[in-house]
Amino acid sequence: MASNRYLSPKQLLQLLKSEKNTHSALALFDSATHQQPSYTHSHAVFHHILRRLTNSDSKLFSHVPRIVNLIQTQKCLCPEDVALTVIKGYTKHSMPQEALHVFQDMVNLFGCQPGIRSYNSILNTFVESNQFDKVEDFFNYIHSIGLSPNLQTYNILIKVSCRKKLFANAKKLLDWTWTSGLNPDSRSYGTLINALAKDGDLVAAREVFDEMFERGVLPDVMCYSILIEGYFKKRDCVMAKEVFDLLVRSSSVFPDVGTYNVMINGLCKCGRVDEAVEICNRMKKNSREMNLFTYSSLIHGLCEGGNVEGAERIYREMIDSGVAADVVTYNAMLNGFCRAGKKQEAFELWEVMKIRGCRNVVSYNIFFMLLCNSGYLNKALQMLGEAEYLGNVDAFVYSSMINGLCKERRLEEATDMVNRMVKCRCKPNHHIFNVLINGFIQSSKHDHAIQLFREMDSKGCSPNIISYNTLMNGLCKAERFSEASSFMKEMLEKGWKPDMITYSTLMNGLCRDKKINMALSLWSQVLDEGFKPDVILHNTLIDGLCKVGKVKDALQLYLNMKKSNCVPNLITYNTLMHGFYKIGDCDEALVIWCHIQEYGLKPDIISYNITLNGLSSCNRISEAVEFLNDALNRGIKPTVVTWNILVRAVMNDGTKR
Repeated sequence: MASNRYLSPKQLLQLLKSEKNTHSALALFDSATHQQPSYTHSHAVFHHILRRLTNSDSKLFSHVPRIVNLIQTQKCLCPEDVALTVIKGYTKHSMPQEALHVFQDMVNLFGCQPGIRSYNSILNTFVESNQFDKVEDFFNYIHSIGLSPNLQTYNILIKVSCRKKLFANAKKLLDWTWTSGLNPDSRSYGTLINALAKDGDLVAAREVFDEMFERGVLPDVMCYSILIEGYFKKRDCVMAKEVFDLLVRSSSVFPDVGTYNVMINGLCKCGRVDEAVEICNRMKKNSREMNLFTYSSLIHGLCEGGNVEGAERIYREMIDSGVAADVVTYNAMLNGFCRAGKKQEAFELWEVMKIRGCRNVVSYNIFFMLLCNSGYLNKALQMLGEAEYLGNVDAFVYSSMINGLCKERRLEEATDMVNRMVKCRCKPNHHIFNVLINGFIQSSKHDHAIQLFREMDSKGCSPNIISYNTLMNGLCKAERFSEASSFMKEMLEKGWKPDMITYSTLMNGLCRDKKINMALSLWSQVLDEGFKPDVILHNTLIDGLCKVGKVKDALQLYLNMKKSNCVPNLITYNTLMHGFYKIGDCDEALVIWCHIQEYGLKPDIISYNITLNGLSSCNRISEAVEFLNDALNRGIKPTVVTWNILVRAVMNDGTKR
């Protein structure tokens, strides 16, 4: 590089500033260093290259010690700012000991004495490296050598208290700065507001924020953004918008891209996508350039809200504006297409993601679910090897595969898939085993399901409450009630607490097995455990009571539903009517019919069939015909069952005559 051979420090600095690539800038610096034996850099050149390196990755940062040694070798007298850059760089790269060494050797390395700013930097180093015990000692040392702490010192101490969640102490320090005449700034307040907001105490955070106005301190845009984000995390959209409106009305500070992103992302997560789009339009009007985070938030929000067409428009706009999508954005769009059933668009985007090198584990999870749920199971099986080779497979992918194979009754392949998981060092979890157990049950292979259930412990995955519920439900449906009860007993012995699904499953089984006393005992247990039975569980027991002729007890259970704020549905009334007709109590059954009308429910064809059959069995044929006419007038079409009831009733009536 002959053209650099006689560069002056001033010329070199200009060239370094014009070189945007830090690697190239470092090469230029090194070339100039060796242009002639007597050449020395100016402190401005050293400062420029050090700033570039300390703000770079660890590989480039590794050149910093060499540059510092060169400063010492060339005996370049540097201002404190140069040493501060190095100290802050070591702190940023989590190298507190090196930062402390530079501070202690500043005179020898840089030819300058440390001032209060250097002491503050080391104080901050201790904070950032979580060496809180050293902070107080070092602060006392600052006092002992006669240095006066400044506002930055107290801002660091406020940060320490916040990191330790001593918020009251942080507030005392803030108040102390006022009494000491140091006049806190937006950073002082912002540190405390940020800590309180992250801790979830938005009331206290807002009080500190409001105090700024009372004290004449103007909040910066970060203070507003912190509060807005805090409110959104609490899903308090109203307060978030209120703070944003305060910012918009402010004459001293304006929303930046970060603030708009917080608003758009927060509104999308709260399901208020239309408002997020409005904020986006305002952002464009105010000449704030949308970045990848803005686009990704909108795309994700629109997809979650079911507006895939709107998400696709934003995606196209992003591409046209020159913003390159990342894997998170692609995944959001891919998931949107899959959920909307847009298979062709999903396949096309999948290929684009391959070309762009933007596929990760989440991408494969989304795409495999689409394939397995859309009849492309064999294609998914073909792709699985590719995904395994790339390392983009987790338990979710195997779960989708196993679920798809179970649905197609390919249980042997589903079982083999579990073994394949283990070979790929992917440990099967509860969900995998539960899906497979359910697959066996759906194929009426209950003994296989029990065998797999028993093998779970040996495979390092003990059955959970869902495993028990799945197995017991299958056994009850197969009318293997005693086995279901034994699994319930085992579950209790192993310390699992039954949930409503457990109770519903067993209640249904006991009622179907006409073990009504055991069912009633189970009902009492449900109430004792503090559960509030839903309408389905009520209906199950009402049906069980009616089937064994205990209709009066069923009626009492129905009357108790209202006391427990459980609203009966049409199935409740249909079950009770059927129960009363079964014991020949037509009048009480008709009272239940009146309740259907009274409580605003609309009888369905099942309601009419129960009534027609019940009245016919009581030889009240003319009333049955009236109900048939009522059904026809309401536009309810009779079924084959309806006509069979009437024909049988007429024939029986004719026989009796």
